Amino acid sequence: MKTIKGLALISILTISTLAFIGWHPSKKKSPMATAKNVIVLLKFKSQPEKGDKTVLELTKLIEKVKEEPHFVSIKLHVDTKDPTNVLLYEEWEDASYYNNEHMDTDHIKSFMANSTNFLSGPPDITFWEVQRVFE
Repeated sequence: MKTIKGLALISILTISTLAFIGWHPSKKKSPMATAKNVIVLLKFKSQPEKGDKTVLELTKLIEKVKEEPHFVSIKLHVDTKDPTNVLLYEEWEDASYYNNEHMDTDHIKSFMANSTNFLSGPPDITFWEVQRVFE
């Protein structure tokens, strides 16, 4: 009886060890994130003392933008030394869509009209393409 229990225990330990050694967690990647996507950097300058308002308004806008076709992701950054400097790092599948249909949406037009209440001017917008990805 002890031999059967011992063999069963050894078998369970061996199978568990093999399963553990052979198991590799997969890196989770967005199926839409590719090196062909366009990266858009938008640098905003808030009016003095309106950095928080800028972040709030951008957050509300991004919630609507996330529903658009060709959207991949947006990261909102705030300068640690100057909270009136706000950066959006956006990734889109289609630059043409971004420059045309996206810019013509009601939520973008509304944001631009309202932005005079908290931004010091229009954002600096630059477009980038991925050359290499390092992970």
